[in-house]
Amino acid sequence: MTPPDPQQVAEIAGRLSKLQAAPIAFADAAVFVQEHHRHHTPPAGHKFSIAAVAADRLVGVVIVGRPVSRHRDDGLTLEVTRLCTVGHPNACSFLYGAAARAAFALGYARIGTYTLKSEPGTSLKAAGWRLIGETPGRSWSVPSRPRADKHPIEPKLLWEAA
Repeated sequence: MTPPDPQQVAEIAGRLSKLQAAPIAFADAAVFVQEHHRHHTPPAGHKFSIAAVAADRLVGVVIVGRPVSRHRDDGLTLEVTRLCTVGHPNACSFLYGAAARAAFALGYARIGTYTLKSEPGTSLKAAGWRLIGETPGRSWSVPSRPRADKHPIEPKLLWEAA
């Protein structure tokens, strides 16, 4: 038996690990986030969600909805409310790019997302998004509506593709 050709093995491995976008129901994306996200639970809803699939395996999801901030909710802006992967190479930047292309194809003018200030934003930069601002970290809990903080309250960075 002859050993396999290394170039042929590399080509097959490349095809198997190549990322593909696929539609995914919100309920399925929410389950993926619940199982794999390191510090957030799934959001309450979405406009659309996209899956990243490699070798017929779900390796990530992006959930896109209306902006959380009422100041950004102008009818022409969407927000990536959750992005979650299992660590597959390039899956984050792949999903950020897919989300932006889908938002623009639907007629939206811009799409944004927030990251923790402690996160480098490498995937966003790779997908062509730009840093546009910083928000202070704070609790959602107020005296008139007390809430338990289930997320990090450190400062956040606002990124946008337009």
